[in-house]
Amino acid sequence: MLPSDMVGGVSATRAANLEASGEALDKFVGQVDSVLRALEESAGNPTKVGAQGIRATSLTSGGESEFPEAHGLYKQYTRVHHELTTLSKSLHLQIEAIGIAVTGARNGFDSLEEEQRQRFWAIQAEIKKLQPKVDDQQHASSGTKTKA
Repeated sequence: MLPSDMVGGVSATRAANLEASGEALDKFVGQVDSVLRALEESAGNPTKVGAQGIRATSLTSGGESEFPEAHGLYKQYTRVHHELTTLSKSLHLQIEAIGIAVTGARNGFDSLEEEQRQRFWAIQAEIKKLQPKVDDQQHASSGTKTKA
């Protein structure tokens, strides 16, 4: 049996401690917005990261059989570049979602503008698309597909 001061498994005292003030949430939203702006202006911006690719001919003009090491290097660079681009996009989206979630926590998710609610769920869908499926993950040392 739960103590009489517990509601939904959390005591009233603990629930009160979890409530955040509007000022604290405003400060946190400002910090999240600042981090997002800094990311957009940095070399970690998803667009800038994505633009830093190379072509296989940058390493060798011969076929794969002539200089297999160069082709191996190109394949690894391309794989790592893709993963960094995906990580940058995911980070950008998650920071944006945190800003919306904090605004929703302050005022209630139902009081968010419809556009913000739709953007929040669109971000969640985009992040889910970016996350690798277990069957698609590559084994780091051999580059072979693994099955879960």
